[in-house]
Amino acid sequence: MSPPKQRTLDFAERQLRNRRISACLIVAFLLFFALTGLAVDYLYLGIFASGGRWFPVATLAALVVAGAVTATGYRFGAELILKAIGAEPLDTEIPEHRELRNVVKEMALASGCPMPRVFVVYDPAPNAFATGRDENNSAICITTGLLTLLSREETQGVVAHEIAHIRNRDIRVMMLVSVLLGGIALLADWAQRSLYAPRHGRRGGHRLILLPALLLIVFAPLVGRLMALAVSRQREYLADAAAVEFTRNPLGLAKALERLRDAAIPFHKATRGTAHLFFVNPLPGGVDDRDG
Repeated sequence: MSPPKQRTLDFAERQLRNRRISACLIVAFLLFFALTGLAVDYLYLGIFASGGRWFPVATLAALVVAGAVTATGYRFGAELILKAIGAEPLDTEIPEHRELRNVVKEMALASGCPMPRVFVVYDPAPNAFATGRDENNSAICITTGLLTLLSREETQGVVAHEIAHIRNRDIRVMMLVSVLLGGIALLADWAQRSLYAPRHGRRGGHRLILLPALLLIVFAPLVGRLMALAVSRQREYLADAAAVEFTRNPLGLAKALERLRDAAIPFHKATRGTAHLFFVNPLPGGVDDRDG
């Protein structure tokens, strides 16, 4: 009786850990925007100068924007990602789509998860990903390139891997990472443009406050990507182990990994903000998350 109990505890611990990571991501995102707004208040509005504004308008506006982005990402993040990728619902008139639906049903039953929504992307690059908030609001997306390249056994391994992400609630963390990285990328782009804009009447004050804000703006894309990679490595290993448990067939997953890596066809609809979602790195010349 102890092994099942241990697996239950491990599963609960992983879910709790992912909830904590999600909360930390949101707090860090809000803090990032708050510091940026504070920098704008200092640089342009002179909030710390004598006779200047006393109300942090930009800081408040930044927090409102960050809150709106976070709420939208949490509620509609999966739909936004699926739309950006070009995902479409299954066409049950196509035999390969019917087989994919059956494979997803089998793995959902094996894992104890509700049946997720299933989408396909008509693209020759073989890849897959899962997204959503939790088990009851989840989706799996498979490219037609993967369906063409892999056997049923290998496809089952990939689907089981993605189902494991759903069960462990990795999908919530990585969905938030995608949405928040998108917001940070927009902010970094604005910051880069503003650096070249003329500024007049720069006032004295607490100059040290600028240092963390400007560093965050400059290094935001790098820090965000490293954060996604750090989370990805561990979640991929755990999902691989769970996939083997669901399928009882480690060779299927191993063969799928080998064939997908050998194919090495980039998925051009993926971006740096969504690359960490995929089963294998979709970017040209990228390093797979499992390899570091």
